[in-house]
Amino acid sequence: MGGEEAEVLVIGAGLAGLRCASVLAAAGRDARIWEAGDDVGGRVRTDVIDGFRCDRGFQVLNPAYPELRACVDLAALKLQPFGPGVGVRRDRGAVVLAHPLRAPARVPALLVKRGVTPSDLVAVARWAHPALRPKSLTSSPREDSTLGAALDRSGVRGELRRVVDRFLSGVVLDDSGDTSNAFALLLLRMFVLGVPALPTDGMRALPRQLAMPVADRISVNRRVAGVRATAGGWQVSAEDGTTLRAREVVVATDTAAAARLTGAVPVPTRGVVTHWWVSERPWDGPPMLFVDGRAGRRGPVVNAAVISAAAPSYAPPGRQLVQASALLGAGHPEPAEAQMREHAAELLGVEPSDWATLVRHVVPDALPVQPPPLTVRRPVHDGSGLWVCGDHRDTASIQGALVSGRRTAHAVLRKLRG
Repeated sequence: MGGEEAEVLVIGAGLAGLRCASVLAAAGRDARIWEAGDDVGGRVRTDVIDGFRCDRGFQVLNPAYPELRACVDLAALKLQPFGPGVGVRRDRGAVVLAHPLRAPARVPALLVKRGVTPSDLVAVARWAHPALRPKSLTSSPREDSTLGAALDRSGVRGELRRVVDRFLSGVVLDDSGDTSNAFALLLLRMFVLGVPALPTDGMRALPRQLAMPVADRISVNRRVAGVRATAGGWQVSAEDGTTLRAREVVVATDTAAAARLTGAVPVPTRGVVTHWWVSERPWDGPPMLFVDGRAGRRGPVVNAAVISAAAPSYAPPGRQLVQASALLGAGHPEPAEAQMREHAAELLGVEPSDWATLVRHVVPDALPVQPPPLTVRRPVHDGSGLWVCGDHRDTASIQGALVSGRRTAHAVLRKLRG
């Protein structure tokens, strides 16, 4: 096959790569994208099975992310929000912890029902207070600690501590408490400012919208075999025999592929297993994520939800789509379907005899680890001479991936203009 030429080649059509290429294209630069998979999105993909939409690994979209609002038409995604709060399976039944800003009328009832106590609220407020000053979380990395240590210092204990621990473990995919407390508080701030939601067409709608400005520049099923420096640029070869010469190359892949192409040390990652079931029984509970607030470890599931209650477009009318997620990695072997089914049913308070498996997603490299001290901006220019972007270069989130793509594009533009 003949060689191609471009000013910039972006390797990877995940969120960071799409954002990077779009910024370059908007500046009038000839930016191409090579994607190893059969569609855009990277880890943000959706499988449509018998009319059900199953995202690859449980994911949500928080409309409060600043970078999201800057580059995405949120109205076009037709977001379907979850309920304002979290459902908790307790030793004495279930309780819904309300979002204090979006459902303030429910907070007194929680106190009366002893879902939480005034001292619990004071302790959590003490821990969460720095989230009101987000710049302080990123400007003083020396003051950062692990999430577990920060909760201990604030006196967060008992049932509410278990709820905080288990809710956040499903967000950062870490139940050891070793994640950066500053990172956890930045995420908490986003949950306070916005209610997580799901696009009507599934999470795939996000990368597909990002891809629209550069759709004619994307080549899928093109896995890069190697990148070689040449006079005045780079020559990139694909496994299908295609070659391309570019002045600049941006590696916008996951951390393992980035390490293979650049020679850098890969960033450790954490994994997740998400199991999806179909149920024919009506669901009369709240459209919320449920976690286990009971003492002791009862099962592998970190969160469960009847997704179709929050996002009706995810299931055909009259049928329910249920998801449960469990951690995967060191100390967390892949759990059996029966284990996940039993635990998820307990959290939701339902009988699962009619649940039928739809699909199971095993994602071993779902999120980069985010240990303390928090580093929110890693260099975008690799020692090899290549540019690198992705959520492993900023924060491990959709926000981080988009920011990384934008700031890498701006750095490339400065060099092209120089």
